[in-house]
Amino acid sequence: MIGLLGGSFDPIHHGHLLAAQSLYESLELSAVWLVPAGQQPFKAGMHAASAEDRAAMVGLAIEGVPHFKLERMELERPGPSYTVDTLQALRSRLPGQRFALLVGADAAQELPQWHQADALPGLAEVIAFGRGGQLAGPHPLVSRQVEVPVVQISATEIRRRVAGGRSIRYWLPEAVAQYIARRGLYRKTEA
Repeated sequence: MIGLLGGSFDPIHHGHLLAAQSLYESLELSAVWLVPAGQQPFKAGMHAASAEDRAAMVGLAIEGVPHFKLERMELERPGPSYTVDTLQALRSRLPGQRFALLVGADAAQELPQWHQADALPGLAEVIAFGRGGQLAGPHPLVSRQVEVPVVQISATEIRRRVAGGRSIRYWLPEAVAQYIARRGLYRKTEA
């Protein structure tokens, strides 16, 4: 079964990567595909970096890890990035392949508001993950819940640190930090 971990990844950081690795191991997945959202419906116009920059950072972060893959499907499709569309396209592209949709506990709480949410369990096993016992409440769309290690890192804080001229060393992979510096990302302060 392939795990699909989507998100803004604005930027990807060690919290994302540790969760992905933990889920890969605990769920005994064949791979984890990281799926950057092109236009995330709940964050329309709020991405600080372009879709291409976010994808490039994901690629740098997982370089050399054979069981991680950058899946660009949502970046190449126009319009909002609806998970149901992504799952339908992947199932068409890879008939017979089983998928696990990996969603954080916070995103699991919002599942009822997702576009065509009721169709998700028919396309993939929906697995919620939480950190430090922070699991989602029971939800009919979620088949199981898994705990992952706690890492108190957020993309928002990384962007603030960059905007404030502070170090982001150890917050994310060095190759991603170098990319951010080279491209001048996140230098404007957030509102």
